[in-house]
Amino acid sequence: MKITEEMVDYVSVLSRLKLPAEEKARMTGELERILDYMDVLNALDTAEVEPMSHVFPLKNVLRPDTVEPSFARPTLLQNAPVPDEEAFLVPKTVE
Repeated sequence: MKITEEMVDYVSVLSRLKLPAEEKARMTGELERILDYMDVLNALDTAEVEPMSHVFPLKNVLRPDTVEPSFARPTLLQNAPVPDEEAFLVPKTVE
């Protein structure tokens, strides 16, 4: 695919980059090489390759969930600057 400087300008606007003229010319060539390599990758037969989400096998490293008793409500509310019987009272922020 032929990359034009207009395409480089468009991508630089999307990425919020300001490229000088010599950088645009270099970026045009680099983007063309990247797309050429993507064509090489698209030519590979991946029909028998199983999709994966990570290169390395991952397992869940979190502990299993267990039901545990919570603190009593008065204990939780004892540090509230303005406690209610059931919750923290906060200033109204939306009218």
